[in-house]
Amino acid sequence: MTIPQDQKPCIDLHCHTTASDGALDPEQLVARAAEQGVTHLAITDHDTIAGLASARAAALPLGLALINGIELSCVWRSHTIHIVGLDFDHTSDAFNAALARQNDNRWQRARLIADKLHRLKVDDLLDKATAAAGGDVPGRPHFAQVLVEAEVVPKVAHAFKRYLGAGKPGDVKACWPELEEVVGWVNAAGGIAVLAHPRKYRLTATRLRELTADFRRAGGRAIEVSVSGQSSGDLGFVAELTRREQLLASQGSDFHFPGAPWCELGRIQKMPEGLDPVWHHFRQPVSASSAQSGAWNSR
Repeated sequence: MTIPQDQKPCIDLHCHTTASDGALDPEQLVARAAEQGVTHLAITDHDTIAGLASARAAALPLGLALINGIELSCVWRSHTIHIVGLDFDHTSDAFNAALARQNDNRWQRARLIADKLHRLKVDDLLDKATAAAGGDVPGRPHFAQVLVEAEVVPKVAHAFKRYLGAGKPGDVKACWPELEEVVGWVNAAGGIAVLAHPRKYRLTATRLRELTADFRRAGGRAIEVSVSGQSSGDLGFVAELTRREQLLASQGSDFHFPGAPWCELGRIQKMPEGLDPVWHHFRQPVSASSAQSGAWNSR
């Protein structure tokens, strides 16, 4: 007797490694994704593809398909917005030049955070935060880690509550490019620009509709409809936005670290019916049959 196999792929298109603000290095994250049953994965580190090569090497023997991914920071009407880029050409000279500029912006922000926290008298704060980031540009989680190690605060949560959270001294806004420019980078590299976790921006429904419309007019093609920790009400609202603007639908866990069951690789709320999945529009489209055969290969 033939036992039917479940051919439905498990697709996670948003997660982070130590190349930005994640806790696992690319190899560890790929291994964890495979253990969780993920078949197709995009690592979307903030403004960098530094972990892409090592992640791809780790994914190959596990039979896990790795899609090129990144999460880019930009500005829309004074709000910091994140754009996920998927399935782009990572060898594009223009795209990599844009990432170099983003890297410069991040270093400028890191230096400003260190200056703002100078009064805490932690020796070599920037150097220690950089070491915590594995030599890459440190973000607020890395500064928080150093403050814990220096016994300025007992836990990372306290560091954000007192010094690094919204409105606190270390909450430094970077000089990000405009939304239209960042969407253009992704499109020029042959990728798909995705509006990341739209309900996390704390915009009113009206403003979010305006953002979505502007994003589409700028050339954006998809929205993250299903993300970890999202209420059913938010899921329905974002799904309706997607239909209204005739955009593709994406999904991802936004995984950063182990130990948070509400935000685990591959554990994503089921996407509502009637939406057009972004993975059907990759250069090599993902389907149940391609997942089963292992035929999908990233460029």
